[in-house]
Amino acid sequence: MVIGNAVNFSIYSRYATSCTLVLFHNREEKPFIEIPFFKEFRLGNVFSMMVFDLDYENIEYGYRMDGPFIPEEGHRFDKTKILLDPYAKLIAGRDVWGKQPNWDSLYQYRARVVFDDFDWEDDLPLETPVNDLIVYEMHVRNFTCGQAANVKHPGTFAGIVEKIPYLLELGVNCVELMPVHEFDEFENSRISPVDGRQLYNLWGYSNVGFFAPKAAYASTGRFGMQVDELKNLVKRLHANGIEVILDVVFNHTAEGNERGPYISYRGIDNKTYYMLTPDGYYFNFSGCGNTLNCNNPNVRDMIVENLRYWVTDYHIDGFRFDLAAILGRDQNGNPMSNPPLLESLAHDPVLGKTKLIAEAWDAGGLYQVGSFPSWGRWAEWNGKFRDSMRRFLKSDEQVLADVKERIIGSPDLYASQKRGIKASVNFITAHDGFTLMDLVSYNSKHNEANGENNRDGENENNSWNCGWEGDCDDASINRLRHQQVKNAVTLLMVSQGIPMVLSGDEMGNSQQGNNNAYCQDNEIAWLDWNNLDKNADIFRYFKQMIKFRRMYKVLRYEDHLSHSDYRNFGYPDFSWHGVKAWKPECGYNNLTAAFMLNGQYVVSEASPEETPDDFIYVAMNMHWEMHGFELPMLPQGKTWHVFANTGMAAPEDIFEPGEEPVIDNQHEVLVGPRSIIVLVGKG
Repeated sequence: MVIGNAVNFSIYSRYATSCTLVLFHNREEKPFIEIPFFKEFRLGNVFSMMVFDLDYENIEYGYRMDGPFIPEEGHRFDKTKILLDPYAKLIAGRDVWGKQPNWDSLYQYRARVVFDDFDWEDDLPLETPVNDLIVYEMHVRNFTCGQAANVKHPGTFAGIVEKIPYLLELGVNCVELMPVHEFDEFENSRISPVDGRQLYNLWGYSNVGFFAPKAAYASTGRFGMQVDELKNLVKRLHANGIEVILDVVFNHTAEGNERGPYISYRGIDNKTYYMLTPDGYYFNFSGCGNTLNCNNPNVRDMIVENLRYWVTDYHIDGFRFDLAAILGRDQNGNPMSNPPLLESLAHDPVLGKTKLIAEAWDAGGLYQVGSFPSWGRWAEWNGKFRDSMRRFLKSDEQVLADVKERIIGSPDLYASQKRGIKASVNFITAHDGFTLMDLVSYNSKHNEANGENNRDGENENNSWNCGWEGDCDDASINRLRHQQVKNAVTLLMVSQGIPMVLSGDEMGNSQQGNNNAYCQDNEIAWLDWNNLDKNADIFRYFKQMIKFRRMYKVLRYEDHLSHSDYRNFGYPDFSWHGVKAWKPECGYNNLTAAFMLNGQYVVSEASPEETPDDFIYVAMNMHWEMHGFELPMLPQGKTWHVFANTGMAAPEDIFEPGEEPVIDNQHEVLVGPRSIIVLVGKG
């Protein structure tokens, strides 16, 4: 912290016996001075001192910690190591993506002092109602690294700024950025034995510093300007009505297990920061070698301070927590009924209007979808929505009952806890798994290029290749694949809950069947922007479906519906139907269903002057044969209009919202094989 003409250096360690501040001139290998913390500079377990007259914009700093090295008791102090400040706001040493560091350096990740003069003007977090969000999950490099992206600064925060007009055209109002904190792309780096390409830690789910943006994600990172570049991205997105959610990874760090490197936490206070077995080994509920001891009071305070920092200094709108079930485990790894960290975040005053989204499972087998501790604040990635919809899309039997729960906001998971629809983040694809086009093009994963003999990645994908594995030139198969992609986004956008779209799905992006492209910094993982022309019908369909959802409040409730006519409108707020109106079917082998939403219920009783929505009717046929659906009769003066029909070729597959043509037969609609029809009832 800069105070006048001095810098305050402070660091916590419960078990260290001494600490030394190590100062470098920028990019120099050897320190120019090492200053021990004298006894009078230690208060409790905090070492703190002021250093005056430093040219703090041109120095890098680290710490040496001394103490016991008794691994079986949890202590691994080594005063020969220079350690990174866990609270470092700016980290140098990995400034250019893919540039080999000096592996012999005594200090590879170098903390710097931030000079904060960014002009936010009047920008603030947007506080968009959670039920109005349409989330777009993206990876900073993958989004613009492809040559056809045609940006000046590919693979950077600045590159995303150049694509804001595209995001506006698509219609999303929230981007969820995969990890942007500092990490080492060379962690587990290797050459693929299959194609000879360099493999990296591309996704970044392995923290080096929780408080520092990744320098190599900034076009100005080599100048130490990554802080300003990320802030500018947030500011520009906000100016265009787009929120920013960060994917944060508090379940483990890049230090790995007993054989891992000393970077920061291990050498500063190993016993405090990590969950350890009774004999001093690392619990591995993350699947990455170690597990952060999140419910230790000091670690918990660090996490809370970290999130406050991103909200106050970067104006971040929300967070998605990777493997969040870990955050509810105690220091011995046991799930807690009332986890202090999760409760602290739920009630923190600074985070009071910040979105909190949990990936409600971990690598240790703890699965909490529907039961994640929430205090009315936490939403969840609804993995059951993904699984049910994927099975329905490939015409599995005995799944329709689950699909119906997902469409109405998963009341089987959230209603009993009174968490409401807004607790469910609905998705069919995410970074982890098949893209949407690959979901309908491959029966099995094809991860050979990862160099792990195709053992990595999920085996149970609930995918169907439509009759041919991978790319093909059969027009009928490709037509069916496009239809299935449209079916998927239709189900996502007409379901109650918060929809999340995987970046690239809107243009039919493929990873050639790789469902775990965490290491593929190449054309496998990069978006191919040529797909916008190749799959123009898919992009157009996505745009119109998103516009449709944003137009109708009846698709965006916060609380679960009653399925009754409790206001005497003559129709319930929501109703299920079968091929016969008002007669839903739930046979174990049934693949057809329909539902209707009554737009009159979006008008509150307190404000009857509000404009009601139209009626919306959705008929779903995942059978391989055509079915006729009897239509519910509308109030006098209203007629059914067709908005979308995935069984039709473009441009008749979808229409401009508000310009839907009336259908000839107002009593029945024919829904083709593996098709969905969306109708609007209006005057």
